[in-house]
Amino acid sequence: MHGSEGVVTSVIFGLNPMWTAAILFAITYVVVMTEKINRAIVSLAAAGMMIVLGILNQESAIRGIDFNTIGLLIGMMVIVAITRQSGVFQFMAIWSAKKVNANPWGILVMIALVTAVTSALLDNVTTVLLVAPVTLLITEELKVKPYPYLFAMIFSSNIGGTATLIGDPPNIMIGSATGLTFNDFAYNLAPAIVVIMAVTLIPIYVLWGRHLQAAPEDRQRVMQFNEREAITDPCLLKQCLLIIGLVIAGFIFARFLGLEAATVAMTGAAWLLLLNNWGRNAEHQSEKVTHAFNEVEWITIFFFVGLFIVVHGVDSTGLLKLLADKMLALTGGDLTATSMVILWSSAILSAIIDNIPFVATMIPMIKAMAPTFGGPEGLMPLWWSLSLGACLGGNGTLIGASANLVVAGFAERAGQPIRFIQYTLLAFPVMLLSIAISTVYLYWRYL
Repeated sequence: MHGSEGVVTSVIFGLNPMWTAAILFAITYVVVMTEKINRAIVSLAAAGMMIVLGILNQESAIRGIDFNTIGLLIGMMVIVAITRQSGVFQFMAIWSAKKVNANPWGILVMIALVTAVTSALLDNVTTVLLVAPVTLLITEELKVKPYPYLFAMIFSSNIGGTATLIGDPPNIMIGSATGLTFNDFAYNLAPAIVVIMAVTLIPIYVLWGRHLQAAPEDRQRVMQFNEREAITDPCLLKQCLLIIGLVIAGFIFARFLGLEAATVAMTGAAWLLLLNNWGRNAEHQSEKVTHAFNEVEWITIFFFVGLFIVVHGVDSTGLLKLLADKMLALTGGDLTATSMVILWSSAILSAIIDNIPFVATMIPMIKAMAPTFGGPEGLMPLWWSLSLGACLGGNGTLIGASANLVVAGFAERAGQPIRFIQYTLLAFPVMLLSIAISTVYLYWRYL
């Protein structure tokens, strides 16, 4: 049964819906952490239980899935799968490695910086889809462990994505709810992001960087590569670069064009498939399309589908709204205290649950505080606190942000799996360091 505000009031056997959803979410999370069962199976089974127990019906469960994220992921995965066949990623790998004389630490810094800058201009999921295969190729050639490189990539994608309106989904949501522009985000958040990116490289250097070494012959072999020879299909490369250029332009101008990111990515994927199969017979087309679709990380996609439904189920019971209300009541209407509570709770909760439903819950809560802080203008520090907390907090665990799971998918396929607990033990303290820097920045600039 659903109450007047759409909040679930009772579920199967008359159980308390809030407790039922919370327990189901907790069980899902624990099972994902143990890694005994594939994460896609866990999230889909839990999503099914949300419907069977009566917390959601099928219609509301489907409404809970963020098809924009799903469409963006699938579209970009197809584009990357086809582009990879042209040899352009090998070209990028060799070119970037040679720029730093195939020095393992130099390559890690370069990958981190390229990822951060690209994540600010594209979205961070697209960026890691493009950079992860390159990184795995370089580390394989140098015979160094890919883990430190993938760890740095996850962090730099979420840090870079925080700097602009289009870099991370929470920023897109905040921007559309408040009318804040691309320039507003860049002006207010980019200075903090530059500092956070530089400081984040310090613990990565202490943990791994100083131990990264490649044999002279491996470095020499990389230096002797001819990057131009890596391009195996120049015609396909031109097609891919054309479509990628149009897709990037589509992301940048999406707001003016009235398009969502998923539409841009899926349309780009469809056109690239068309160009790649033009003039081929039906049998050859089926073979090439099947190959492109097989490259999609379906485990990641279906994990997201289930996770969106599970989190929507928890949200529909009013639990997230209750938590947000209690958090705001704690601060007693003080702007500094409210900003800090939003920053730190956003960071910690975004590491544990998906930051998208959390941000969706927080936006109306913050808007309702406008009279307390002298109108919408007075809320600016709270919006920047929410953005920094939700986007940077995603680094704390493997399920904290979409980009993390995409990198984990690539790592698993390459036989170098990123373990949930191993990642969290290292990533959570480094994430808290970035939030500490954000605290100083917010206090100094706005409070």
